[in-house]
Amino acid sequence: MKTAVVGGGAAGFFLAVNLKEMAPQMEVTIYERSQHVLRKVGISGGGRCNCTNTFEDVSDLSAVYPRGHRLMRRLFGMFGHREAMRWFESHGVSLTVQADHCVFPASQDAQTIVRCFTSTARRLGIRVVTGQRIGSLSELSDYDFVAITTGGAPRAEMLEWLTEAGHRVVEPVPSLFSLTIDDSSLHALTGTVAEQASVLIPGTRLRAAGPLLITHWGVSGPAILRLSSVAARHLYENNYRSPLSINWTGLTAAQAAERLHELARQHGSRQPRNARLTELPQRLWEHLLAKSIDDKAQLTWRELGSKNLNRLANTLTNYTCQIAGRAPFKDEYVTCGGIALSDVNPHTMESRVVPRLFFAGEVLDIDGITGGFNFQAAWTTAYAAARGIAEYEMERQ
Repeated sequence: MKTAVVGGGAAGFFLAVNLKEMAPQMEVTIYERSQHVLRKVGISGGGRCNCTNTFEDVSDLSAVYPRGHRLMRRLFGMFGHREAMRWFESHGVSLTVQADHCVFPASQDAQTIVRCFTSTARRLGIRVVTGQRIGSLSELSDYDFVAITTGGAPRAEMLEWLTEAGHRVVEPVPSLFSLTIDDSSLHALTGTVAEQASVLIPGTRLRAAGPLLITHWGVSGPAILRLSSVAARHLYENNYRSPLSINWTGLTAAQAAERLHELARQHGSRQPRNARLTELPQRLWEHLLAKSIDDKAQLTWRELGSKNLNRLANTLTNYTCQIAGRAPFKDEYVTCGGIALSDVNPHTMESRVVPRLFFAGEVLDIDGITGGFNFQAAWTTAYAAARGIAEYEMERQ
């Protein structure tokens, strides 16, 4: 029996290796269209590879998987983050857990993961063919099973060969990207980080929280990447033009006002720029002062009065600016959309349209926020597909 795995990325290698371990007699071949396998794994996480997450602060998977959370909840009973961590450890990759629950190889080098996959594939006798583009299922007619692990498709036409076979495709759009902001005064703060920010798109329920990085084009960092994930389709449909509200403190307006009044009581004779909220960087604090009470900047805390303190509290918690587009370079690593999950068996990842055809990874309409969740989706769906194929082989034997 022979299996072709189309796509030499994270899901492809994880599927191939697990299938070969489950069904040693299976001949497995990975086809990769480029000259290099596992490219995204090698550059992910700044070259460190955030390979999963402990999920310790995740009470609802929909918070980290805007699309596909129901399927992921079902599949986690088979292979979740704990199983993934044990798998890597058992295959020679020591792991380390950060305070934010992100999991990395202890080496802090993504090549550790890459080498794990490539060396294990060699040891198991998995054939890897690079520079080979597959454009039709008919090209793989010699194989008993086919697994599609081609990753996210930036354009729907890249999946035409699968729609021609009868599958429905949810239109792919970018996810996990930085935002361009039309605010030159904000650009002057390039490199500044607000550690406890939250962001939302006014008039919607689309919001996210986490550190926010000010860049020379706009805003980035975990808070923005998470927002871009949950709001991917909304932003796409609005041509990446939308108001954006930033809460720099994570406090409510009332809590911020209370903190400011406390500062006024403690430092009444000092000017606000010289006695700030400690969680905000000095440059950002001065910028927010200028935005809200610039004409009163020379006054002391005591002289500001409640009206100005409330204006400042509103600026701290509801700083509104205009999204002018995605970042000026193609930095998105993830797309939302892909093969409709209704076309896939939720237990085995087998196509409901074409027998013995399986899917795993980002080619499916599953995507997560930043933090190791997308790689976990790759491991989970790839394991399920490998088991689904292996069960066919076991039944045959």
